Parts: sequence; structure tokens; C-alpha cells
Amino acid sequence: MTNPAIEPNPGCPLCHGTGGRLVWQGARAGGALRVIHAEEAGFPAFYRVVWAAHVAEFSDLPDAQRQWCMDAVVAVELALRAMTPAPRKINVAALGNMVPHLHWHVIARYSDDSHFPGSVWAAVQRERNTALEAELTAQLPAAEARMVAALERLIAA
Repeated sequence: MTNPAIEPNPGCPLCHGTGGRLVWQGARAGGALRVIHAEEAGFPAFYRVVWAAHVAEFSDLPDAQRQWCMDAVVAVELALRAMTPAPRKINVAALGNMVPHLHWHVIARYSDDSHFPGSVWAAVQRERNTALEAELTAQLPAAEARMVAALERLIAA
């Protein structure tokens, strides 16, 4: 394990901005993170769990912080799985190729979204389903309330 940087990286957009609409932030196990709504066109239920300190790799975190980070990812995933209609799949990814600051993408996917079954970064498969997007967007406040409640329970535990 390398020694994680604790200072913001001057060129990192996740060190110097939220990276989207802030849903929640908090700290546990000596590490802080935030959950943001990524506001990606065509994917209304696209969230990121962003580690606050500038580290590039998940393995840079000590065990307790890795567990805390994964607990937060699971809380976001479970909140999205409770949406109606239920997602066909939840995509969870930590790529960081473009922004090497530890963050997890948590994305509710539907069979008739524009890119399914490919990733949200793959080629378009069909036109956007704006009716589904509107239906999901209307549910985001309830999904986010579930996320926040679960994350607050984790902090209190």
C-alpha cells in the first residue's frame, strides 16, 4: 500500500469541486467521502461516491477506510435498486483513467436506456427513452432520501 496523499492535487477537478450535485458528505474511520448526482444526460440515476482525499487507487486506503468506502457504495446501490421500475442492472465502476482521484460510479441501468447493454460510455444502441428518464428523475428525491438515511446509519454505527 502506498501512502495516500492528503493534500488536494492542483489539477484535479474532484479536489477542487464537488463533481456534480452534492447529495451527502460525511466521515468515518478516519476518511471522508461524498455522494454526488453526476447529472449525465440520458442517465438520470447516475451517482458517484467520491473519496475526499486525493488518492488514485482503492488499495491506497487502509482496511477500515476501504470498508467504509464500500459500505457507502452499497448504500447508494441499494437506494437505486429500490426505484420503480426496478433497474435491470446496477453498474458499479472505479475507472479513474480520466480523473485519477478515487471515485465509484454507481449507475442504475435499464434495458431500454440508450446504451444498454453497453456501458454508458459505449456506442449508442437506440434513441433515448425520455419518458423513462422523466419517470426516474421524478423518483430521485426518494432515492436520495434512502441514500442519506443509510449513510447516516453507517456514520452512527
